[in-house]
Amino acid sequence: MFEPSPSRSLTDLSEHYLHVRQRSLDLLRGISAEDMQIQSMPDASPSKWHLAHTTWFFDHFILRHYQASYQPFDPHFDYLFNSYYDAVGSRHARPERGLLSRPALDQILAYRAHIDSAIATLLDQQPHNAELQTLVTTGLHHEMQHQELILTDLKHALSRNRYALPTLKAPHCTEVNSPSFSAFGETITRIGDSGKGFSYDCEKPVHRVFLEPYRLRNCLVTNAEWLEFMQAGGYRDPTHWLSDGWYTCQQQQWQHPLYWEQKDGVWIELTLDGYRPLALNAPVCHISYYEADAFCRWAGWRLPTEFEWEHAAREGANLGGHFADSNHWHPQANSASESALAQMYGSVWEWTSSAFAPYPGFEPLQGALGEYNGKFMANQYVLKGGSCATAAAQMRHSYRNFFHPHQRWQFSGVRPAKN
Repeated sequence: MFEPSPSRSLTDLSEHYLHVRQRSLDLLRGISAEDMQIQSMPDASPSKWHLAHTTWFFDHFILRHYQASYQPFDPHFDYLFNSYYDAVGSRHARPERGLLSRPALDQILAYRAHIDSAIATLLDQQPHNAELQTLVTTGLHHEMQHQELILTDLKHALSRNRYALPTLKAPHCTEVNSPSFSAFGETITRIGDSGKGFSYDCEKPVHRVFLEPYRLRNCLVTNAEWLEFMQAGGYRDPTHWLSDGWYTCQQQQWQHPLYWEQKDGVWIELTLDGYRPLALNAPVCHISYYEADAFCRWAGWRLPTEFEWEHAAREGANLGGHFADSNHWHPQANSASESALAQMYGSVWEWTSSAFAPYPGFEPLQGALGEYNGKFMANQYVLKGGSCATAAAQMRHSYRNFFHPHQRWQFSGVRPAKN
C-alpha cells in the first residue's frame, strides 16, 4: 500500500486536503469556462475534466467504501470522469473529453464542493482510520499530479489559440554555472523509496543497483546550447538519432523545441504568461526523449540512467528548487552556485535512458488502484526531478515520472552524463 506520513495528524491531513483542493481552483483563477473546455490533442485533457476527475477519485475510491449512507452526486459521472481504471467499468473515450460540454462548469464546481464536504465529515467521523488516511493522502498526490497536467495541458491549448496572448520583454539574464561534470565512482547503491513517507507503488521496493563509474553534468542544457545543436544541423542529420526518433522527427517536422518560433529573425517562446524572447541561459524545455538523446549523441555525451541520477541526487542535492508553488510556471536560469549539482529538482523534468519498468520484487496494489502505475510499464521512459509545474510536496529522490519518447508537451529537459 501507499504509506501515509507517520507524523501527520488528522487535523494536518484535513487542512492539507482543503489546501490541495483549493490549489486546483486557484490555478484556474482568471481562466474562462471556454478555455477550460478545450482539448487540443489526445494526450491532453480539458481543465474542467481534470477538476471533475480528481473529485471522482475521492468519490469512487473513498466515500463509497467508508460512508454507508453516501449517495453519489450523479451516477453518470462514473462513466464521464473515470480515466483509465478498467476494473471500475467503461468510460468516455479519452480523445473526446473536449466534447463534454455537459455537465457545465458550475455543476463540476458544485460536485467538488459536495465531495469536499463529505470527505471532511468522513475524516471527522473516523479520526483513527489509518487506511482511510492513506487513501486520502493518495488522492491528494493524485490531484497534485493533475494540477501539473492542468498547467501543461492548458499551455498546449493556448498554443493553438493565439488570441489575446501578450508578448513580454526578455527576462533578466543571470550568471549561470559553467558546465562541468561531477565524478562518481563505482558503487553499489540503494534505489527506491524507504517507506518513511508517501510514495507510489512503482518506487518500491528499495533494491541494490551496481553502478560503473560515471559523470553527471552540474547543470541543465540551456537554450543557447540547443541553438548550437540546431545551427549545426541537429534536426537534419540522422546520424545523431535513434531510428524511431528520426522517423518521428521527420513525420512531425520537428526543427526546434515545442513552443519555439522565429519572429523577425528573433527566437521567441510561449510561456503561460504569453510569448517572450528566448532566454538563452535558461534550461531548454519541451523536448522529447528522442531529441534529448540526439543532443547528447551530437555533443559526445549520453543520457544518465535513472539509477545514476537518483544516486547523484542523494549524494549531492537537496530537494529545493523552482516548483509550481512559486506561481512562475516557466524554467528560469540558475544563478551561479557553489553546489556541485544545480537544478536537480524543479525547473524541468530530466529525461533518463531508463525504461519505466518494475523494480525487483515490485507488487502492484490490489484492486482498481493496482492500475495506477503498473499497467503503464511498457514503452515509456523515466524522468526525474520535477519541474516548474510540479508541486514541491511531491518531490522525493525516488519519484519516477514517465512518458512516451515522442511526447514533449511536459516541461522536460536534459542533464547529460558520460562514462
